[in-house]
Amino acid sequence: SPFSWLFCKPFSFRHSIPKITYTKDHMLAIIGGSSLTKLHELNITDRKIIRTPYGLTSSPVLSGKLGSQDIIFLARHGFGHTVAPHEINYRANIWALHSIGAEYIVAVSSVISINDRFENGALVLPDDLIDYTYGRKDTFFEGQEEPVVHTDFLEPYTAGLREKIVEHAQQHQMPLYTQAVYGCLQGPRWPTRAEIQRYRRDGVDVLGMTGMPEAVLARELGIQYAHFCGITDIRCLSGETEGAECGLETELAVEKIRRLLAGL
Repeated sequence: SPFSWLFCKPFSFRHSIPKITYTKDHMLAIIGGSSLTKLHELNITDRKIIRTPYGLTSSPVLSGKLGSQDIIFLARHGFGHTVAPHEINYRANIWALHSIGAEYIVAVSSVISINDRFENGALVLPDDLIDYTYGRKDTFFEGQEEPVVHTDFLEPYTAGLREKIVEHAQQHQMPLYTQAVYGCLQGPRWPTRAEIQRYRRDGVDVLGMTGMPEAVLARELGIQYAHFCGITDIRCLSGETEGAECGLETELAVEKIRRLLAGL
């Protein structure tokens, strides 16, 4: 039968993970991007090198206290920013965090805005994404020994965790954009002018290189996930803006994120 392949392996649908109210009793992991390779406010109590079935993580995993919250911290690009976006072992990173009890992940990234309504240095909490990457290991369910699993990814970010971040930002009178489409590029290069026009037509607001497959891998393991971004001027890509100015914008945005994370 031409349809016999459908019955060769069992398959199932991985539905959206249930909404859980975020509390400080749950273990929070922070994944730091290129602008947050170290979290100086973290009072480190433990440092682990975790060997996973998928290889080593980008950096040792740090445990400690951030304010009154027990957290886990992982530097996505390594502590010395030595791992390029397309070379990150996303499966090892997410598996390792899950293996030591992470129930929530707040992933921090610097992004380029291609939407004029987002000012430089602003904070954004994307509510949707488009994945332009290719060739990355983007599932834990592969190989003949694994079932075929179709993960529900209609809502890529966890509503309850996003709501907590929004509420926390409001309490601190910190402006935060909560509706934005994140476009994940393959990297390591930035896009051409024609590609940027394409992304705008697709409905993308901000561009980065690391949000996928991180988000879907977290979903496969049942980890609540939100993406917390600081905006850098698109002119930084073309050299229209001085490097020092671009660096200052990124630092200002990340400093805001640091302050919010400390009390989350």
